[in-house]
Amino acid sequence: MGRLVITIARSYGSGGRTMGKLLAEELGLNYYDRELVRMASDKSGISEALFGEVDERIKGGSFFGIGKRTYKGQAQGPGSENFASEENLFNIQAEVIKELAENENCVIVGRCADYVLKDNPDVIRLYCYAPLIDCMERERALSGLEDKEIIKKIERIDKNRADYYKCYTGGKWNDANNYDLCLNTTSMSYPQLISVVKAYIAVHHPGWLEANHKK
Repeated sequence: MGRLVITIARSYGSGGRTMGKLLAEELGLNYYDRELVRMASDKSGISEALFGEVDERIKGGSFFGIGKRTYKGQAQGPGSENFASEENLFNIQAEVIKELAENENCVIVGRCADYVLKDNPDVIRLYCYAPLIDCMERERALSGLEDKEIIKKIERIDKNRADYYKCYTGGKWNDANNYDLCLNTTSMSYPQLISVVKAYIAVHHPGWLEANHKK
């Protein structure tokens, strides 16, 4: 029957994290987001703070001037002089993602998981986005920032994610060709969006819902 792994890439303020949590709850899947930083630290023995510094962003804040580090599928061990390099931190986290996908039914948010797992037939790759005005509304409710600051924050975080994706995959983060489904999170309610994803699962992973989904 195979496993089911859902990866979620998301623009900031789109509600992609909420979508991931609701999908995991609805389908009985384990959910991984920021936990991946801790798990990579536990696996390697490298400080969690060091992983946190490069979590979905390139240290220094810009892709330009930094050579591509396209993921090749191999992390270096503790004896390597590059063991704690930014590139190897990504590689270690990618190993964690691969191990999860091999052993669990799960939802994995961000961290180029769609690319890391591109050869895994059990994976469904989602991209969640929303119009800027809706992203602003979600952020305003959380932070209370002024609109000018909200726009700057959204642009900064989305640029970080785009640069990070480009660096480690060579691809464009918001390119629809990278994903199985691109979901405008304000076009439908979350329950409706989840129904769309479940319909996709029923077609492309026949039998999985009947065998694994009890709701």
